[in-house]
Amino acid sequence: MRSGVTPSKHHGFTLIELLIVVVIIGILASIAIPKYSTVRQKAQIAAVTSDLKMLATKMEMYQAENQLYPTNLGMLTDFVTSEGVNLVINEAITGQG
Repeated sequence: MRSGVTPSKHHGFTLIELLIVVVIIGILASIAIPKYSTVRQKAQIAAVTSDLKMLATKMEMYQAENQLYPTNLGMLTDFVTSEGVNLVINEAITGQG
């Protein structure tokens, strides 16, 4: 029998193993976060583009019914923007000068 040396089972992870996992997670996060930002920005641009096309259609419909274009968004009762999109008509140009 050997004194002072007892065989022990391997329990848990070593510090090196944990550090390697943290480094791998950091690398994956550094790749994923910019991709997520790009995808989110493209989605916002698509939503604004869609809303602007819908606004143009609604304005043309309003003009066909009333023979003038609306001067504010409140005049278009059935126009709703996408979530997170805020459209404002700053100034209406009437074409009369």
